[in-house]
Amino acid sequence: MSNSDKHQNQDLLASDLISKRIADLADWRGATLSRVRKLIHLADPDVVEEWKWVTPTKPGTPVWSHAGIICTGETYKDKVKLTFAKGAALKDPASLFNASLDGNARRAIDIFVTSAIDEAAFAALIGHAIALNLAGKAKPVRKNK
Repeated sequence: MSNSDKHQNQDLLASDLISKRIADLADWRGATLSRVRKLIHLADPDVVEEWKWVTPTKPGTPVWSHAGIICTGETYKDKVKLTFAKGAALKDPASLFNASLDGNARRAIDIFVTSAIDEAAFAALIGHAIALNLAGKAKPVRKNK
């Protein structure tokens, strides 16, 4: 089996695991994770789905990548958390980031049952994350105080 075949099989497995996670949730969190997944694919048709960080006590985490991790999609009892690996280096003019704001690298978007998603701003954020990955640098964006 060639490396590209192995990579394709891993992608299929990851995609299947993400679909299973969505189906297993069977509530607003599953619907939300499904929606952001579709938005990510619309923003970047070349996105790679991965399944990472499987441990004996945790089944793993959905990850979307393009030249590096774009974001992860974790689900909790009260929210869906999208953590952007290089979020601190991204401009966020629509203020989508609402969690993990004090870190040096990551930023997150916590989506609650009543949250609305600004699809255009989210797509732009995905595009900026990919551009940053392709540029290979992640310097934090300093906010004016």
